[in-house]
Amino acid sequence: IWWLDPELTYGNAKPFVFTQGHSVCNRSFFPCFDTPAVKCTYSATVKAPAGIQVLMSATQSTYLEEEGVYQFYMEYPVPAYLVALVAGDLIHADIGPRSRVWAEPCLLPTAISKLSGMVERWLTAAESLYGPYIWGRYDIVFLPPSFPIVAMENPCLTFIISSILESDEFLIIDVIHEVAHSWFGNAVTNATWEEMWLSEGLATYAQRRITTETYGAAFTCLETAFRLDALHRQMKLLGEDNPVSKLQVKLEPGSVNPSNLMNLFTYEKGYCFVYYLSQLCGDPRHFDSFLRAYIEKYKFTSVVAQDLLDSFLNFFPELKEQCVESKAGLEFERWLNATGPPLAEPDLSQGSSLTRPVETLFKLWTTEPLDSVAAASSVDLTKWRTFQTVLFLDRLLDGSPLPREVIKKLSECYSSQLDSMNAEIRIRWLQIVVRNDYYPDLYKVRRFLENQMSRMYTIPLYEDLCTGTLKSFALEIFYQTQNQLHPNLRKTIQQILSQGLNPLPAIDTTAVTTDTPAMVLEDKVSEATNGAISLRDVNVSA
Repeated sequence: IWWLDPELTYGNAKPFVFTQGHSVCNRSFFPCFDTPAVKCTYSATVKAPAGIQVLMSATQSTYLEEEGVYQFYMEYPVPAYLVALVAGDLIHADIGPRSRVWAEPCLLPTAISKLSGMVERWLTAAESLYGPYIWGRYDIVFLPPSFPIVAMENPCLTFIISSILESDEFLIIDVIHEVAHSWFGNAVTNATWEEMWLSEGLATYAQRRITTETYGAAFTCLETAFRLDALHRQMKLLGEDNPVSKLQVKLEPGSVNPSNLMNLFTYEKGYCFVYYLSQLCGDPRHFDSFLRAYIEKYKFTSVVAQDLLDSFLNFFPELKEQCVESKAGLEFERWLNATGPPLAEPDLSQGSSLTRPVETLFKLWTTEPLDSVAAASSVDLTKWRTFQTVLFLDRLLDGSPLPREVIKKLSECYSSQLDSMNAEIRIRWLQIVVRNDYYPDLYKVRRFLENQMSRMYTIPLYEDLCTGTLKSFALEIFYQTQNQLHPNLRKTIQQILSQGLNPLPAIDTTAVTTDTPAMVLEDKVSEATNGAISLRDVNVSA
């Protein structure tokens, strides 16, 4: 349960509270069987002060104004982690026949302009693929930047961090991913967190089928290429033998928080396996038919991988006769239990019209000698799609530190263009600045961190600043901005800053006002932080 003072909201007017149940956090909210294997309906009564709007992930709600009491009822069985509550200075607007958007008053016009009419389009596309939307309404609430992830698929009421509103393409993908969860994850749920790919891999596959139907194959392939790049980046960080790269992760009871398994293997390796199954059918529409039958058979229940695979082989008896589950090198068992990268990846050639310019520009900047600057500088990144630009910048990040001449010319060509772009693009350019110790653009890093309060736009930069030679610069910014950060985020940044400090370097505290809370840097980084892998490459949507 996250309690926010008014200063941690956009409007700075009223306190705010929200819950985040995924994966095993709702046991701190109410007594429950906190496992995805158990589902039930629920009802709730919530009393709130006047002027505070309360919402829950429920199919029915009423409000008794005289008493200040809200009543909620979820008529369909859901696992405990999908019970969610939010309350604050929220107003709404309808954006479709069965959808409305909720946000703080200062954010509502932007949310309307970005999503009006769009959600119904995505829901209709999803229904054409996977059958009726069973939850009644599909509403969205935008949360303050303290929301710890990008989005959460709470039934009837998707939670999304407001920070993503400025990045149109990421917003589209994130909402469509949560729409897909209405079928995969919410209606049919993984029975154990050891098989989270049954929710995330299938939802990612469904998300990409929906985007193909609504935005075309080229856009879908571009977004997939960006995510698979991130998967391979994470693979290099973790090592190919790391057990968390398995689709069926073995957990010792009580030893691991399942939330720590929210990694790219769950999403992208899971997606690759589902995509491989679809290719065995020969036509993705045949696989769509199977998934419709799978949803109809198992809706409102929880399943294990064998349920999905047995249903698949029974639906396609000709594939069962061919023993596709035992095909050498691509055995289903190996997909589930082998560490390392996916056994097969999708053909993304339909996205070449969008990915080829990225590859060409990257080669111009990284091929020695650097005699193609004129050609490279003629590329106008403002004409590119967001996913093209972040793919290009991510590849430059992978190659950092770059030769000094290259980073200087990059800044001359693109820095002013990038200044006007969304935060997903700007943070990547600023990480390039930091990893290359490019001091002329360092003031932009300060400006960015002074205006960001969300985990996804602060942690990656602080990690990079503290890895290199700029830790004192990071400490200075943190002292100046810590009061605008949620205590949980503040603690995480303190842990990053404390790594390798013994003792702390001298800090000029004259700039710190007397009412600034003392910053305690812990000597020992928590085990969870030590074991974490930076996900700067990807927005994690639950």
